Amino acid sequence: MPLTAYDLSGRTAFVTGAASGIGRASAVLLAEAGASVHCADRDTQGLHETATLIKAAGGTAHTHYLDVADRAQVEQAAASATAATGRLDIMAAIAGIMHNSPVLETRDEDLDRVLSINFKGVLYACQAAARAMITAAANLANTNAANPDTAHPDTAHPRGSIITMASGAVDTGGPGLLCYGAAKAAVVQLTKTLATEVGPHGIRVNAVAPGWIRTPMTDRHDSDAQAHTEGLMVRMSPLGRVGEPEDIAHAVLHLASDASAFTTGQILRPNGGVAMPW
Repeated sequence: MPLTAYDLSGRTAFVTGAASGIGRASAVLLAEAGASVHCADRDTQGLHETATLIKAAGGTAHTHYLDVADRAQVEQAAASATAATGRLDIMAAIAGIMHNSPVLETRDEDLDRVLSINFKGVLYACQAAARAMITAAANLANTNAANPDTAHPDTAHPRGSIITMASGAVDTGGPGLLCYGAAKAAVVQLTKTLATEVGPHGIRVNAVAPGWIRTPMTDRHDSDAQAHTEGLMVRMSPLGRVGEPEDIAHAVLHLASDASAFTTGQILRPNGGVAMPW
């Protein structure tokens, strides 16, 4: 397949969690590939910085301040992004938070907060994107049927791609990670189920399950604890290193592009080889 399969020129992408870490790296890379990127987050300063990076490199960026746990905000932002170009081709639902608590000490409010952002926030983004993509595909098909001599080639191979962010936590247990792991496992099930439902419309749905990545989310310990944890991850990895946000951004780009045109309902695991499930 030629490298043009990774060209996203003319496409519209929406990225949640775009203010930092994996979300920022993904937004920047999608823009470099040619997409018009709508960056969403509740961190206004981080959003501005991400948009500035994209524009400085010659890309197109728009910002949406929102809380992914608020369905109405997500739907409004997705509708705004779609209205700008009449299409929404890529949804990368990356926003998430980390929480640590032993099972026996986990409170209702802890579980509710993590599920509201890490699962419901992804669900809302997926729903908004799928609806927009289905409508756009139907409109395009109707237009082409009415004007067969100028039919758009996208009709034969629709390009809607929804990418969710799971975690290596879905493949193994970890002390203190009940809320986070349970939410990410739910994301995996959402991904597989939605893939079966929207596939007939030409929409693909896949998840990325990163291993240990250096991001503001993982940098939540003091320096000694952080060094100890990273050292452990390095020793566990056959590649002998931890990941960077750009490692995951390239996985997102692959799933967003035509290079993965025959891939749906899958879990891509860029984790340095720490976990190798069947």
